[in-house]
Amino acid sequence: MNEGKISPDSDPTDAVVGIIGGSGLYESGLFRSTTVHKLSTPWGSPSGFIEEGRLGNLKVFFLPRHGKGHTIPAHKVNYRANIDALKSLGVNAILSVNSVGSLKEELPPGSFVVPDQFLDFTKSRPTTFYEGGKTYHISMADPFCPRLSQLALAAGEKTGIEIARQKTYVCVEGPRFSTRAESKFYRTLADVIGMTLCPEAQLAREREICYLPVCMVTDFDVWAEHPVEATDISATLSRNIDRVRSLLLDLVPTVPPTQARKCGCRTALAQAGL
Repeated sequence: MNEGKISPDSDPTDAVVGIIGGSGLYESGLFRSTTVHKLSTPWGSPSGFIEEGRLGNLKVFFLPRHGKGHTIPAHKVNYRANIDALKSLGVNAILSVNSVGSLKEELPPGSFVVPDQFLDFTKSRPTTFYEGGKTYHISMADPFCPRLSQLALAAGEKTGIEIARQKTYVCVEGPRFSTRAESKFYRTLADVIGMTLCPEAQLAREREICYLPVCMVTDFDVWAEHPVEATDISATLSRNIDRVRSLLLDLVPTVPPTQARKCGCRTALAQAGL
């Protein structure tokens, strides 16, 4: 086990991919771990040990967002430590697996979604690395890496997994589920609902990491007049885990070197300071 904060040892033009596992994905199951990292950051410890391995020619790291066994609820995840730890390992592209509820009939349980926008309804989470001394106002007009989005859609076609796109994710505080009134309100604004996208996405942008959420729909939210049951969600997750792993196995090796990505993710801070 490698302990402590380390510096990346790879060529900065190489793609180094981080996978953040959401509910139900507590072990990667994608590669044989060659090293397990136990890291610390200025913001505390990440959610768990970080597995290192390879997929194709790429170095890959896996971190379970909620800890193994889902011991950390969404509002208590140390998002800053998670993103900073991955950055310290040289990660320059993150694929985040998120479990979400559906706000639309056309997105039934079992669907996959790659959103292109989000709404942040969280309340108490630290949302930036820059809280004094130096302030950055990063652009989040287009919050997710367009190149990673294209690659995810291509991987879905190759593996036969239909992926809905051009959708909006509304992020709520949790850990409770929505009231009926809240769910009907969110339904007028967004397509899927979850608890973990924010502030993870904006923190990745502050660290100039390409970032993309890959969302698995586990249930219809309570607007559908059926209260959300955790047992139903667990059953859908179990059915979907092999599919999301199949998608990632095809997607990860296609991530190009940073210099080849036609996106502004890796220069996000250049125009963000006053």
